[in-house]
Amino acid sequence: MVKVAVVKVVDSCYESTGRPGFICDFSPPRSGSTDEAQRAADIPADYISVAYNPGRAVRANPAMLAAAIRRETGKETIFTIATRDMNKLALQSLLLGAQMLGLENVIVAQGDPFNARDLTLTRPVNDYRPTELIAAIRAMNNGLDFRGSTLRQPTTFCIGATIDLGRGIDREATLATRKVAAGANFLITQPIFNPNDAHRFRESYHRHSGADIPVPVFHGLQILEPGSILFSNIPDNVRKELEAGRPGTKIALELYRRFQAAGLHDIYLMPPIRRGGARNYAAAQEFLGRAREEQ
Repeated sequence: MVKVAVVKVVDSCYESTGRPGFICDFSPPRSGSTDEAQRAADIPADYISVAYNPGRAVRANPAMLAAAIRRETGKETIFTIATRDMNKLALQSLLLGAQMLGLENVIVAQGDPFNARDLTLTRPVNDYRPTELIAAIRAMNNGLDFRGSTLRQPTTFCIGATIDLGRGIDREATLATRKVAAGANFLITQPIFNPNDAHRFRESYHRHSGADIPVPVFHGLQILEPGSILFSNIPDNVRKELEAGRPGTKIALELYRRFQAAGLHDIYLMPPIRRGGARNYAAAQEFLGRAREEQ
């Protein structure tokens, strides 16, 4: 068992260290086995970020897996919490349990909407909107629960929020302004293929808030492979390169260099997701190894 002091995301980003920061997305297994924790050991990212029920499937709880990864490997972790499935009491109780397990980095998401078949089997809760949950976690950091009652000990969470520039840059800039005002300490984006989009987002944020973004932004970079599940629209030139047989890791490294040249130094890396949900973590390991060599 490896024991290490918790390092918050804001302490490992480029703005704090002067070197690129890497968060790697990680899927929880469809079992209660701890074997999955060991798969994170060889991924040379600053943080392993455990996703919330990818594919709307029954999977291990992200906070519990994040704690297991820290315990078994010593790697820093982030867990994702979603508003879709739990009410306020359940969410805040889970957060206290996560704090008890030594977790301090959390990303707040809504969770993918259920499809028609899902809705014949279960129902969403959405007791909070994501921005409201961010504000509620900040209140917990100040010692108050959702009833306004005093906790015996405040939490110490570093809170992340999600944005998706594919839904409209001005729309997401407005939303990011609200999330930062609510208490978000860092932002992560869905995949970006044009660094100019990140700069347009920053300009729009400034227009809406009257100030520069005051928190680190981890820019989404997805490693592609033929047949993998996509999180955003892929530019035609990238699609053609992939179809012509160019390795996805090389395409990702070229995009990473463009990010660096544009001053985008904090990266949220998404390994390929194959049909059925399997992740190609070897591709993430290869990408991160080469990116580290270029620092």
